[in-house]
Amino acid sequence: MLAAGLYGMSVAVVGGGPVGLTLALRLAQFGVPVTVLEKSGRLRGEGSKALCMQRETLESWAMLGLGRQVADRGVAWQLGRTYFRETELFQTQLPATDEHFPPFVNVSQTEVEQLMVEAVEREPLVTVHWGHSLAGLEQDADGVRLTCQADAGEVVVEAAYAVGADGARSVVRQLCGIEFPGHSHRDQFLIADIRAQLPFPAERRFWFDPPWNPGRTVLIHPQPDDVWRIDWQVPPEFDLAAEQAGGRLDERIRQIVGGAAYEPVWLTVYRFHQRMADRFRDRRVLLAGDAAHLMSPFGARGLNSGVADAMNLAWRLAFALGSASADASAPEGADELLDGYAAERMLAARENLAVTDATMRFMVPGTEAERRERDAILLASVEDPVMRAKVNSGRLATPTVYAPVVAGLPVQAGLVLPDAPVQPVRGTSAGRLRELVGTTRLLLHVGCRPGSAVSSAVQVVPADADIPGGTHPVVRDVHGRVAERLQRGAEPVVLTVRPDAYVEAVTTTQWQTQRAL
Repeated sequence: MLAAGLYGMSVAVVGGGPVGLTLALRLAQFGVPVTVLEKSGRLRGEGSKALCMQRETLESWAMLGLGRQVADRGVAWQLGRTYFRETELFQTQLPATDEHFPPFVNVSQTEVEQLMVEAVEREPLVTVHWGHSLAGLEQDADGVRLTCQADAGEVVVEAAYAVGADGARSVVRQLCGIEFPGHSHRDQFLIADIRAQLPFPAERRFWFDPPWNPGRTVLIHPQPDDVWRIDWQVPPEFDLAAEQAGGRLDERIRQIVGGAAYEPVWLTVYRFHQRMADRFRDRRVLLAGDAAHLMSPFGARGLNSGVADAMNLAWRLAFALGSASADASAPEGADELLDGYAAERMLAARENLAVTDATMRFMVPGTEAERRERDAILLASVEDPVMRAKVNSGRLATPTVYAPVVAGLPVQAGLVLPDAPVQPVRGTSAGRLRELVGTTRLLLHVGCRPGSAVSSAVQVVPADADIPGGTHPVVRDVHGRVAERLQRGAEPVVLTVRPDAYVEAVTTTQWQTQRAL
């Protein structure tokens, strides 16, 4: 573990968006002081932006006390429909489970940011400096020195580590000389948030070649308060100002909403990018979120993967700093911990970029030959289920698996811990399995008793079992869901779960211990 030196035991986070604030709030739970530097003087309130919050993102925010607020505020949906012209090709039905968050919730990124700002204002270990633009960065063996420009003049912030969560044009990334290779898509996308009372279902609906946008695509998503997000694929030369001035924008919207009264809430035009930093770590500086990877939003992999970056990095930084609430028995050194972040989250970024790139190649073919092939698939898909399976309107985000999956095992290293209802019996108030995850490695003993020397274990007992003696926390598997999701038959199982809720190791009496990375 590192000793406190000239730069103390703090972390500087550059970027006050949802990824940077998620990281700051999670670090504070480990007792780590955090300084957030945000170039904007206030919240920008720029419409929906990132919209679809995946279940694992809600679980991460639940650790911060925000997940339930976001879920209750948002519009939950479980069905996605894909159309070619006016024919529905297929439905994507997301499975309903007893996990306490739905698969996806739609809520504006702006609202989430506001909740997070309110949370950091209540957190004494987090200090946010608005209106501070990063101008210089130096680092040495002890820490990082950040020079910012503010209204009051030059400000210098020193910290043991710094994290660039400052978006696509990351100054942190540039100052560290980190390359950001990739490509940009030729076509643009017009995004409109409109408020209107419409008879539309709470579903994701995607069209190829609809009558109201021939030759291109349209996506419609529901939001709270009768707000609808509409994404039109538009040509490279599209001019929003001219579209508005000439009345063409109103025509576009009317082709979808008909004669209903509507109010524009937010309008923007994007050109989507597929890029990834060539490294996520430069000694004591790390990258997260859009500063590390950029991808198209079809599949909801941008913000959701950024939050996963933050949750992965938070515990590693805390353990590297040797914070008071971290696992003192952790064998890793700082370099091993932080290299682990880079390895795992670069793996995740490559996976997400591969998935989104395949979607964008289908949606926006790069050559005339590719367009003819795509159009032939769409035409044939109306009748041919084999061709229908080739239609790609976006593969929805799921948590990255960090290790090869072994067939036949219910849960294994490298997977996120599944949720299940439990009944607290002793030493905890948790009513769900995921609520047991905290700021140390969690040992879950299912169907067996912890050894007396193990102090961080939670024992899970069946619904009809006697309460065991001892001092370890105990929860009851009231509905049998824990055994169903964690055990193979009646085999006892011991899981080591990291503070980001990923299973690190699995041991039973019948099969060999598994470990991730």
